[in-house]
Amino acid sequence: MRMWMVNPKHMCRQHLLGEHRECHNFFGTLCRHISIKGYLDKGELDPRLLIERHDELVREMLRRGWNHYSPIDTVDYSYVQLPDHCCIDKDKSRDLLFSRCERCREQRKKYE
Repeated sequence: MRMWMVNPKHMCRQHLLGEHRECHNFFGTLCRHISIKGYLDKGELDPRLLIERHDELVREMLRRGWNHYSPIDTVDYSYVQLPDHCCIDKDKSRDLLFSRCERCREQRKKYE
């Protein structure tokens, strides 16, 4: 699981829907106060960005004409010790996604 933090317009269907699902998985994890230390250490999650990122993904889903019925409105991460700065390296994440997925690379070309 990870928050890619890539422009959603540049993501293929699989990765867009996958990251949306992962937002909900992270939300459930945070609601149950389960440790997310590993995700933080690997730079795969920043709970401060979860709602904003979820909503960004949803806007793209709706723009593509898809439905969405699962809002996230609050996230309690008060039990988590966070670094002072965002722990996701967006450039590294983008490069990783585009190195792995030809469909995302092709999707990005549409908007360059």
